[in-house]
Amino acid sequence: MTEPRQLDPYASPKTFYGAELRRLREAAGLTQSQLGERAFCSGTYVGQFETAVRRPQPDTSRLFDEILGSGEHLQRLCRLARENKYPDYFADAAELEQMAATISEYAPMVLPGLLQTEGYTRDLTRAAQLFAPPEDVDDIVVTRMDRRRLLERSTVPELWAVIHEAALRIPVGGPAVMREQCRHLLELGRNHHRVVIQVLPFEAGASAFLSSTVIQMSFSDAPPVAYTESAYTGQLIEEPRLVAQYHRAYDLIRAAALSPKASLALIESLAKDYTTP
Repeated sequence: MTEPRQLDPYASPKTFYGAELRRLREAAGLTQSQLGERAFCSGTYVGQFETAVRRPQPDTSRLFDEILGSGEHLQRLCRLARENKYPDYFADAAELEQMAATISEYAPMVLPGLLQTEGYTRDLTRAAQLFAPPEDVDDIVVTRMDRRRLLERSTVPELWAVIHEAALRIPVGGPAVMREQCRHLLELGRNHHRVVIQVLPFEAGASAFLSSTVIQMSFSDAPPVAYTESAYTGQLIEEPRLVAQYHRAYDLIRAAALSPKASLALIESLAKDYTTP
């Protein structure tokens, strides 16, 4: 159970949602655990909503309204609290990323967002948002660059990225952009004490996640989750059996990849290739 903490209910839609959920729960004479049991979740999960640690979820908010007899009150607040600078399908994963102790990512065709340079992100965004006005592209690039601040922390999270060789050989933005991107990966892989980079080579053949990006996150005080993404959509996975299956598959991919040292040697070779016409 998450202990109550002092929050300003009016600091944000998320804190107002948490305050209202707590008010309605206490008025119904329910503990966090009792409400969680009726809503098919844990009392800790309820507490994370009440303390604004987690963003409210539409399906859970609907169940809370039904259990607490609050009409659609929490569902309406949920819609306000879920407004975010990230696409809705990624917003929950982005929030959890801030709390993760470890992040393990597999990138088959596009480099991990936390490892991208601004030039790589900009060209990738232009290709994906072909008809978007320049200011929208700028907003996406700024948001992506803001995510990288995770790596500026002194302790957590630890980041382990397995990148398919294909993602390194697709010339996003052209040779100059890819040269800068490869050098950025080399800098992180050699000098950042919380970043490990491996490359899955072409000769490794088929792997479990060839068609989609997969991010796994573990936490010091919560169960692990997985997130999978393809073009314009993504899904946060919290069901323990599925999360364990993703974890096993990721371990096999990591085992088939080049060692960190050999991976950096390949990336260095590619950086030279992008330098030489």
